[in-house]
Amino acid sequence: MSTDRRTRDLALIATFAGLVGAMGLVPGVSPFGFPVPVTVQTLGVMITGAILGGRRGGLSMLLFLALVAIGLPLLSGGRGGLSVFTGPSAGYVIGFPVAAFVIGTLVYRFGAPYRMWFGLPSIVFGGIVVLYCIGIPVTAWRAHLSLGEAITGSAFFLIGDTVKAVVATVVAEAVHRAVPDLLPRRQSSKPRAIKASAKPSA
Repeated sequence: MSTDRRTRDLALIATFAGLVGAMGLVPGVSPFGFPVPVTVQTLGVMITGAILGGRRGGLSMLLFLALVAIGLPLLSGGRGGLSVFTGPSAGYVIGFPVAAFVIGTLVYRFGAPYRMWFGLPSIVFGGIVVLYCIGIPVTAWRAHLSLGEAITGSAFFLIGDTVKAVVATVVAEAVHRAVPDLLPRRQSSKPRAIKASAKPSA
């Protein structure tokens, strides 16, 4: 990897970590007193994965979590410090890098050009299905709820998260159209013709 490419990757990783941190300025909402707030930061996670890809997206969210762990108030409501990793929303927070990695891996595996019909299910799978699979059991554990109660409470997130997935899909499409070299080019599935070399006559 060239120095310029490495520098650009580091800048992108830091920039998108900052983006998710900035989204923490928007206060979270706890529907019906559910212990996990609804925030816009999961939108940032979706966008990060869809734009940066699996490796850079995952690293960006790991950087974000490291900044949270050292005490920076980057989560919604000005939360930060190690205590956020032991609360009811810890599973969702810890799942940020996993969600970004899954989304990015799927989107980048399909390659350029970016297609919304493939980007949307990739974002839904990584940003909703995978994140919920990590977040719900931890919520049940840390909030002393049954798994059924945690699932029911988390169902309130579905409409908002689906809207976020659509928004992230549109944003990613615009970015990839403007910066087409972010995505790897798809290799043609057509077999290459093999030209037989003519052997000289004896």
